[in-house]
Order: sequence, then structure tokens, then C-alpha cells
Amino acid sequence: MLDDFGNTIVLLAVGLVAIVLLLGLANMLRGGSPNRSQTLMRWRVVLQFIAIVIIMLVVWGRGFV
Repeated sequence: MLDDFGNTIVLLAVGLVAIVLLLGLANMLRGGSPNRSQTLMRWRVVLQFIAIVIIMLVVWGRGFV
């Protein structure tokens, strides 16, 4: 049960990073607001940090470390 929760939360975190990355790239490619691109890329960095922390906690919780 806990493995399923860990898999789900990791998938959600990585998915959110991918969505924000794609939104930022789409905004840049279509010539959108540079401020919006900058904001989206900042959110991507924050979400990547959170995703890495979650992944490390799941790995630690499963006893792989």
C-alpha cells in the first residue's frame, strides 16, 4: 500500500514539473510574455526541488539507501 502511495506521489511530482516545463516552452516558442516565461521557469525550479526531495524520501523509506 505504501509503495503505491510512493509511486503515485512521485509520478504526480514529476508530472507537475513536466507540465510547467512544457507551458514555459510553449510560451517562449509562440513569443509570449517574457515575464510569464520567467515565472513559469521559476516555478519549474521550485517543483523540481520538491520532486527531488519526494523521490529521495520514497527511496529512503523503501530502504534502498
